[in-house]
Amino acid sequence: MIHNKIRLFFILLFISAASACSDNAKLQPLKAGASILAFGDSLTYGTGTSKNKAYPAVLQTLINYRVINAGVPGEISKDGLARLPRLIKRYHPDIIIICHGGNDILRKLDLSITENNIQQMIDLARNNDSEVILIGVPKFGLFLDSPPLYLALATKNKVPIENNILGDILGSNQLKSDQIHPNDKGYQILAESIESLLLLSGAIKKQ
Repeated sequence: MIHNKIRLFFILLFISAASACSDNAKLQPLKAGASILAFGDSLTYGTGTSKNKAYPAVLQTLINYRVINAGVPGEISKDGLARLPRLIKRYHPDIIIICHGGNDILRKLDLSITENNIQQMIDLARNNDSEVILIGVPKFGLFLDSPPLYLALATKNKVPIENNILGDILGSNQLKSDQIHPNDKGYQILAESIESLLLLSGAIKKQ
């Protein structure tokens, strides 16, 4: 009985914390003709499926806004940071979805540097009037949890985050093409999760 009460307490605490985070992480509603830049590495590019089934293409179909696939397989966050200004200048996106850092994790790079690189990506976006969504990338091992840096960045910058979906997808053999990439079904679920985050943040309305 006591165990159940303690468990209930922590569940309510989690829900309360999640709700508070969601309340703070709001985006401006997208206007007609708005565009979204999906920025990242192979998880954004769509390795493991075809380009038209990668999450940016699926998301574009779901929300009826232009979603630009700016994923580069194998890219580390340092190189992504150097690439981002050109993309912002070219596309002037209303929202940038940042899903980066997976190759830093795989290569066992210093994640404090990764965190700083992603913070600079957020700063670049905001300095150019683009809003930001973060996607947490899991450590690839027995437990597919995202490193704390993603939630820390989301909290610090008050940006919406989907921190668990990639870990959930890659934890299922039915949803992945290999150990570190989703398959068609996995990318579909990722796109649907981002759509839900856009709805929750107020960027889009339910059609």
